[in-house]
Amino acid sequence: MNRRHFVGLAGAAAAPAAIQTTPQQDYKPGRAVMHVGCQRGPTTPEFLDNLKRHGVDHCCGQWDYDKGFPTVDDLKRLRELGDKHGVSIDMIEMPLSSRYITRSASPSIMMGKSPERDRVIEKIQQLIRNCQLAGLPALKYNMTILGVLRTDSSTGRGGTTLSTWNLSKAKQDPALTEAGPAPAEVMWERITYFLDRVIPVANEHKIRTACHPHDPGVPKSGFRGVDRVLGTVEGMKKFASIQESPYHGFNFCQGTVAEMLQDPAKEIFDVIRYFGQRKKIFNVHFRNIRGKRDNFVETYPDEGDINFYRCMQVYKEVGYPYMMMPDHMPRHKDDPGAHQAFAFAYGYIKALIQAVS
Repeated sequence: MNRRHFVGLAGAAAAPAAIQTTPQQDYKPGRAVMHVGCQRGPTTPEFLDNLKRHGVDHCCGQWDYDKGFPTVDDLKRLRELGDKHGVSIDMIEMPLSSRYITRSASPSIMMGKSPERDRVIEKIQQLIRNCQLAGLPALKYNMTILGVLRTDSSTGRGGTTLSTWNLSKAKQDPALTEAGPAPAEVMWERITYFLDRVIPVANEHKIRTACHPHDPGVPKSGFRGVDRVLGTVEGMKKFASIQESPYHGFNFCQGTVAEMLQDPAKEIFDVIRYFGQRKKIFNVHFRNIRGKRDNFVETYPDEGDINFYRCMQVYKEVGYPYMMMPDHMPRHKDDPGAHQAFAFAYGYIKALIQAVS
């Protein structure tokens, strides 16, 4: 959804912005209406110019929650900064990141601690209202305890460092996280508690909420006492069913979803199709891997097991209309900040979109 879908705002006290389309209307089956995006930051004039130079006209804005929750004016200034540099701020993050629980800005939600989680949820409800008033149509978030799990890195082409996961080499030390035992029933209770209070507000104010799956999935026996219920396709289907709302869906990390599968090179297309046909994909992390569930490395988009051209054809088939973002790019000491790696990915994604258009 771009800026023309919003009514302009005169100020923080103005009437709510009229978000004129729903995800059902945004999706255009059979058409290539997706666009390259970015979630990196910080959202500064310099970084926005960097995006624009590389043909990236859409991004997820970054907000520092150490400063507290953003006001309507804060969000308007963020949106207007993007507009000034020709980059549409299509979403921002909630204070529910992919970090390990004790490094999260809001640990009480996934630790199930009331009344602390209720206070945070009230602030998130207000954040949703503020996004609508500021003309920002979407929020993305994670519901994780373990954060992103990885083992020792691998070496890729040109001496790059590749993020790697090998379950057989992973150490469960200590045996439990600070959240204590979190079997499936505990995880689903905490997730449902959050969704039951947040999604009705998102529905009322027409703000898309995009949840990232668990990266990576682990066996049902759990890892450090945690059953990663959003680490399987079936878990993702259950998550989507908890609230029947067009504004409840996924930050569909294609790399993470591929990591859930035993044969991702064959299975990934039907998973994209399943969630895309139901219009539950609100953002895509377009990331490739080599390997399969419990044993994989992350790669550049052109060298993994997944045929990205075929993937893009499926996104066109379902009419996915939002951002396609590079994610977790390989690193190299001669490329501090991975700016070269991301520039490669922006161009690769843009070319794929053009190829299916």
